[in-house]
Amino acid sequence: MKLIVGTRGSPLALTQTRWVIERLARAHPRITFEVKEIRTQGDARPDAPLASMPRGLFAKELEQALERRSIALAVHSYKDLPTEIDPIFVIAAITEREDPRDVLIAPGHRSLDDLPKGARLGTSSPRRAAQLRHYRPDLEVVPVRGNVGTRITKAGKDGLAGVVIAAAGVKRLGREGDITCFIDPEICTPEAGQGALAVEALAGERSAIAAARSVDHADTRAAVTAEITAVAALGGGCSVPIAAFAEVRRHRLELRGMVADPSGRKVIRASVARHASDPVSVGRLLAERLVAGGAHELLAGVAT
Repeated sequence: MKLIVGTRGSPLALTQTRWVIERLARAHPRITFEVKEIRTQGDARPDAPLASMPRGLFAKELEQALERRSIALAVHSYKDLPTEIDPIFVIAAITEREDPRDVLIAPGHRSLDDLPKGARLGTSSPRRAAQLRHYRPDLEVVPVRGNVGTRITKAGKDGLAGVVIAAAGVKRLGREGDITCFIDPEICTPEAGQGALAVEALAGERSAIAAARSVDHADTRAAVTAEITAVAALGGGCSVPIAAFAEVRRHRLELRGMVADPSGRKVIRASVARHASDPVSVGRLLAERLVAGGAHELLAGVAT
């Protein structure tokens, strides 16, 4: 049997997909797995601000290929998926998470605190930008786009002291040597799903789903489910400074969240810890706590 696995064509997406396929092939030696590159709408707009793109834009064409059955599985960075998955699809596996933190890449510096007053710092994410402005109001945080490799090369050039990006992509591309420091999630709470990969299939495609289940990681699924539930309950997406990050420790799910205004002047944080057996309830409880702290009013201001 052969299963065709769809992916975006970026260096990171291809690296991630090959990583997944290696593990699928190890678990299913009688199945042949073949990579198929698919260009998405998000890839066609490399310079467009991330905030202008709806969450899920990098997944749409892959899901269309699943629906046409031109691929059997699709591999995504989980944070590229919409917060609510169409019921005709199923997330057959969520792989063991890579480091979910953000990192600073700033040649010649040691940390965020080491950056000089007024330094220009680049990021593609409204979530990161708001939290960085809150932590260091003196910094000039500016948008920067491009794939991971492109953003890394921009650090330290053209007046940009550095960039802040997801650790997972840097590590998967073998660029750990470029990292200046990892940023504490208390300073910059990660995006829901950051560091996790999703393997998506068409609901009802039993063979493909069964094959993908072999790379599912229960603790990562619980953590990501709680994160996505919280963000969905708040109505968040790529354009909103919103974050949720969960960890499973000894069957206990610890979830923290953040909502901010884009300027970073106001940041609302909350956390909750419960048994990991019901991540949906944990996510909803976090959303309720953020709402009680004024999240809806803050998000309404961002939307307008």
